[in-house]
Amino acid sequence: MHILLIHQAFASIEEPGGTRHHELALYLANRGHCVTVITSPLSYLTGKPEAGQAGRTANSASAQSAGEVRIIRPFVYPSLHRSFFHRMINFFSFMVSSLLAGLRVNRVDLVWGTSPPIFQGVTAWLLARLKRKPFLFEVRDLWPAFAVQIGVLRNPGLIRSSEWLERFLYRHADQVIVNSPGFIDHVVERGARKVKLLPNGSDTRMFTPQVNGEGFRQGHEISGKFLALYAGAHGISNDLDVLLDAADQLREHQEIVFILLGDGKEKPRLVSRSRAMKLDNVIFLPPIPKKDMPVALAAADVCVAILKPIPLYATVYPNKVFDYMAAGKPVVLAIEGVIRKVIEEAQAGIPVSPGSSQELAQAVYKLATSPDERDGMGRNGRAYVTEHFDRAMLADKLEKLMQEMLL
Repeated sequence: MHILLIHQAFASIEEPGGTRHHELALYLANRGHCVTVITSPLSYLTGKPEAGQAGRTANSASAQSAGEVRIIRPFVYPSLHRSFFHRMINFFSFMVSSLLAGLRVNRVDLVWGTSPPIFQGVTAWLLARLKRKPFLFEVRDLWPAFAVQIGVLRNPGLIRSSEWLERFLYRHADQVIVNSPGFIDHVVERGARKVKLLPNGSDTRMFTPQVNGEGFRQGHEISGKFLALYAGAHGISNDLDVLLDAADQLREHQEIVFILLGDGKEKPRLVSRSRAMKLDNVIFLPPIPKKDMPVALAAADVCVAILKPIPLYATVYPNKVFDYMAAGKPVVLAIEGVIRKVIEEAQAGIPVSPGSSQELAQAVYKLATSPDERDGMGRNGRAYVTEHFDRAMLADKLEKLMQEMLL
């Protein structure tokens, strides 16, 4: 099979950010398929260009694979994070440039589109129709509904047109896949005909409790401390002010340190606020490539997943939670809904109320003072992810689904 993936926010395992699609693409390549990815030369986390990426084409399959992963990065309007208006221009510019790049990709068997941004779904649909190939549409979050609830999309006209586009893509996809069971009712109610769940998960071969994190601790001069690690985007949705407030409540426990690893639009403000609060127990670290993340997680004692307390976030399966569990780390989870059910069923951490810095601080302190309970939760999480959410198992399901679409 030759699969064409249109994905503006694609990140390779050599880059920071969510690398689910690169990992799936590598699995497909190792099974003899070819995957061509058309993506942006800008980091979706920071909006900054990756040096030398514009117009770049690269192959990144392993030496053992019979296929390949080919990455194409056409030019896009550069001001991704300047304002909402400029962000829309960036999205539309990728919609056009990815279409032109996709037309030059030959002998495609299937076109794979993903949202958000939802506008790239138009490119994937149009390429599939022009090439007369099946269109697989993947829903990674519920846009524009998320944007409306969090308040970044307010214009009634834009909301109506975005909702129309959402329904159009659901109706015209040959197959819709969702990465969380919480999304299924939403997409079906808006016209999706064929829907299958391909949940987020983790590469349990990459994240393993046997990885040694002491080098990470020594490199940041935090050996001997109890580390509560948040790894991921520093954006509006991530509610990291609550994490700073929890650190403030635990400042007298000098053995406990909070690490915020990653980048995003909110990071400069968060760093300034932490300094103003004189939080000596908070350390901000720059993002690291996914291939280096196992060492960072190995250094942690507990890991934190947090989102703003809005109703629709109860539908999500955050990738980071599965990586935390695969690394054998207990999770302090400030997210309601379907992912909380996973943590509770696995007995892999402590759920707390979203938005509650007091509950978050209490959970971190409890785990800091309960090493046996902490270790047991870590083992439980690792076992649960291995059985239910291993990336290789999910890639196998994706391959079979794609092959069925070609019949």
